[in-house]
Amino acid sequence: MEYHPLTEKIQNILKENGFEFETFEHEPVRTSEEASKLRHGYKIEQGAKSIIVRVKKSGEGKSFAMFVLQGNKKFDKEKLKNNFGLTDVRFATEEEVFKITDGVLLGGVPPFGNLFGLPVYVDYGLLENERIVFNAGDKSFSIGMKTVDYVSAVNPTKGDIV
Repeated sequence: MEYHPLTEKIQNILKENGFEFETFEHEPVRTSEEASKLRHGYKIEQGAKSIIVRVKKSGEGKSFAMFVLQGNKKFDKEKLKNNFGLTDVRFATEEEVFKITDGVLLGGVPPFGNLFGLPVYVDYGLLENERIVFNAGDKSFSIGMKTVDYVSAVNPTKGDIV
């Protein structure tokens, strides 16, 4: 099966850094619930859900950022505003996500916003897991890895977002 080139790029980054990881090929999924049923050995709480959001800080223009949280959680707009000094928060549209990620479809966006020039914010709850799993650029391809290695690779801002 042919995947988005990002799947290979992410694997190469992980290999170059000597990170241990495993891959899963599965039916296309869009939601964390669907994905959790196909990723054996992982719970939905270990799923790293990536959400691209248009944000605005006081005195600054609008920009995009990535928020990463557990697959069974939803982010809290008010917490995002209060904890990160944002004045406006809205989900990126499907078209905006497609453009920002160079063609990755919703449901396939990996928690590597740094690869798209986006600041990445990760929820403390996700970091409590020893391992995480996520779609890696394609709705049919997932990667499981140690959380500590993910943090090392992405260097996200940590915070309370759910």
